[in-house]
Amino acid sequence: MINRVLMPREILIGGGSRYRLGDVLISLNVSRPLLVTDPTMVKLGHAQDLCRSLEKKGLAAGVFADVVEDPTDVSIHALAAQIQAGDHDGLVALGGGSAIDTAKAAALVVKTGEGLPALKVPRIVDIPVMPVIAIPTTAGTGSEVTRAAVVTDTQVNEKMLILGTAALPAAAIVDYELTLTCPYRVTVDTGIDALTHALEALVNRNGNAHSDALALSALKLIGANLECAAEEPGNHAAREAMMLGATHAGLAVSNTSTALIHGLSRPIGAFFHVPHGMSNAMVLPLVTHFSLSSAPDKYAAAARALGFATDEHDLTAGNKLVSAFENLNRRLKVPTLRAFGLERQRYADLIPEMARQGLASGTPGNNPRVPNESEMMRLYELAYDGLIETV
Repeated sequence: MINRVLMPREILIGGGSRYRLGDVLISLNVSRPLLVTDPTMVKLGHAQDLCRSLEKKGLAAGVFADVVEDPTDVSIHALAAQIQAGDHDGLVALGGGSAIDTAKAAALVVKTGEGLPALKVPRIVDIPVMPVIAIPTTAGTGSEVTRAAVVTDTQVNEKMLILGTAALPAAAIVDYELTLTCPYRVTVDTGIDALTHALEALVNRNGNAHSDALALSALKLIGANLECAAEEPGNHAAREAMMLGATHAGLAVSNTSTALIHGLSRPIGAFFHVPHGMSNAMVLPLVTHFSLSSAPDKYAAAARALGFATDEHDLTAGNKLVSAFENLNRRLKVPTLRAFGLERQRYADLIPEMARQGLASGTPGNNPRVPNESEMMRLYELAYDGLIETV
């Protein structure tokens, strides 16, 4: 079997690595960069800090600071217009997954001239685009090393998955120091997002030895450090380990794609604006319970890597994951959909459409156990109150 391994051509990892941005841009022949970021990065001074470091290299960067949480087609087209107006030849994405996905999608729109709905899966977009250099400020999405971007179609409230090498950054700079300013909720939600990436890569039908090794590494790092990073935000060792774990999880899932957890959570985020990592956490125990019997050895390996089991010969160790994830959610103050404030009737009315969108994304088909439409709808019903039942 031949496995196709995809990753940025250069990844810089370590505290202070963000100050090597100028060298990376020069190596990519980018002379007119545009910094893509959000208002928080400007408020914290991180955007200005990067621009000053580029000036020392003789590079003057434009700035687009209007990234929105959960990128939309509207925000993407606004960025594409600024890219073209300024004749920029490369993008620097500074921020969480929203900033990085915004830059990826805009580079693709500028290249093709097409609307985003025409670019979503099942189409795979393997074409060259202008260089995107991704600098994550959260330990979570792994978008800095993946070939995927998620954008909301505002006309139909659908989170569109864009997949292909066109969405793979040319370079990534993984500097954990940028996560030291992350508040508790962001640390938790992005951390669980990274955990689900690693878990879904490990149990994925598209998995291979390469993705398995990265996924296990990510699970070990995240399992040992997530709660510490959340409770002790200034703990450099925990922050550094979480950043590396998120990157390893991103590298793993970039080569497998996501599975049922993401298939369920994306429509919840699109319709109800639940933060992505939080919606993943809400369905994590439920999907694990649904899928366990179809990949017991993989889930057992995940339980051991996360520190929830110790016997390496116990293939039933994965059974401990469901209660372990429920307990983890309680400790990290992850609410149910009901507790988050979703109105029950509107949620119930939208279940058929959420199930349709989730299945249409294709990612549930990568799960060890692939749900049909009625099973998807039942999973959504159970998720509202955080119930765990056999489906």
